[in-house]
Amino acid sequence: MKTPLLTFILLSVLLLLVPLAQADTPASTDVSSDTPPSILRFGIHVSEMGNLDPHFAAGSQDRALADMVFNGLLRYQPGNAPKIEPDLAQQIPGFEMIGGQQVWTVKLRKGILFHPGPQTAAYELTAEDVAFSLKKSARREFCAYAGEYEGMTVVPVDRYTVRIIVEKPVSSILFLPKLTNYAGGFIVSKRAIEAMGYERFKRHPVGTGPFIFSQYQSGEKLLLRAHDGYFRGRPLLDGIEFHFIPEIDRREAALKNGRVDVIMGSGEKGWPEKMARQPGIAVDTHGVGEVATLYFNTRMKPLDDIRVRRAIAWALNREAFLDTMSKQFVGSVYSPVPAQFLPGGLMKADAEQLQLAYDQDLAKARRLMVDAGYPDGFTLDLVTSEKRLYRTYYEVMQRQLLPIGIDCRIAVETHSNMHKRIRRSLTPLVIYVAWRPNADAYLSRFFHSDAIVLRGAKPDTNFSHYDKVDALIEAARLEINPERQTQLWVQAQIRILDDMAAFPIMFTKQCYARKTSVDYGHPLVSTMALYPQFTEKTRMKLKP
Repeated sequence: MKTPLLTFILLSVLLLLVPLAQADTPASTDVSSDTPPSILRFGIHVSEMGNLDPHFAAGSQDRALADMVFNGLLRYQPGNAPKIEPDLAQQIPGFEMIGGQQVWTVKLRKGILFHPGPQTAAYELTAEDVAFSLKKSARREFCAYAGEYEGMTVVPVDRYTVRIIVEKPVSSILFLPKLTNYAGGFIVSKRAIEAMGYERFKRHPVGTGPFIFSQYQSGEKLLLRAHDGYFRGRPLLDGIEFHFIPEIDRREAALKNGRVDVIMGSGEKGWPEKMARQPGIAVDTHGVGEVATLYFNTRMKPLDDIRVRRAIAWALNREAFLDTMSKQFVGSVYSPVPAQFLPGGLMKADAEQLQLAYDQDLAKARRLMVDAGYPDGFTLDLVTSEKRLYRTYYEVMQRQLLPIGIDCRIAVETHSNMHKRIRRSLTPLVIYVAWRPNADAYLSRFFHSDAIVLRGAKPDTNFSHYDKVDALIEAARLEINPERQTQLWVQAQIRILDDMAAFPIMFTKQCYARKTSVDYGHPLVSTMALYPQFTEKTRMKLKP
């Protein structure tokens, strides 16, 4: 197990070191430069936006908006994550040890303009904006990812230089993602927030990205326009419209009849193949592979009994979940950190060797229910999202738990309301779909006691109310040696699986359908933003 995991670490480190020459690869030039202005209409799979502050982006609609409106000091290369390259920074920074402290120095590009806001004119990005943004990200009332940014002192050295001092030294593989266009790494406009107030900023975000926020009509559409002063060049698109279409059949019809140009598709069995046969439509699949995991509230009866948690795990069949999707989009996972994509996880063979794979065994599940004092089962009240993927996960689980006497009553909420409810109220079981950039982010945010919802020191997404692996997570975070760091991550997950605080189900890749006239302007392999990414190079090609 050690050798392949170390290989994953080394590959990830190499991926960070992308040649700078790749940062501004030109788009294809199969149409003339005098292409008329165009609006790309984007059909998304929810009924409303969640949070327009990029530091709270959780749903895929919010991540997409943040990706178009904001930049980070670094960015995941469009369409080719997890490769990292400079964004607002001139280059990928290194660190020095000064007086026993780890110090990272970031040099900013010059001439980068913030969008004009409701009460501010366009102005040049400076080190003050960077310091303001990273300090905002360290405060949980202003950032959902604050735990990742605490313990950092951010000091503007001059107009274009920022120094970041880290209390506890960390490896590059853990530090650099904090500066990317993801989670709390987005750089916001200090001047705009101070002028209009934070509450209004949440309704009118102001960034430096290729597109400028224009208007949000709740439940209908969100409008963006091209940023003429974008530092990589004015976008080829004149603007972008988000259209809120939760139902896949309506999104499909809208694409076929030309009312939208790109839609979030469906990995449901047969759908990609059906759409690919339509004239003038292309279907794309890409990473990252978002992981669906079932989290058990270990402090809430009857799930505070490990026998009940294990009974539920033995009752579940991963193949039944996989069978609801087209095979090219999915795969099983056996640990909270997906070993297929990141170092620090367990492959199937590892989990089986440790007897932690939990392959379905209904007889064992029923015996555990009897031993726990629930021979007739019980009822659980759960909440899911309107999104088809979430509903499917819960429905499959509901069917599989009935044979051991567990009746799941499932309430369906809008996606944003689902996120609120599972964070603000006690829920016995939560199925959550997420991608995180490294093992530390998965473990810290889902299993460290600080991240316990409602009562943690820094409430986040520890839906299991679990507190048994803090020491391992913290030790791994400070470990500079990649092999020892990986082994600590593995040990933490062995404990999590043995305690059955969470049951890893499967990963799903992204599925989007588009008109063949849409050219994203970059190869589409994998994106952290969870959509194909619309950049300054995205265009609508002219019909021949």
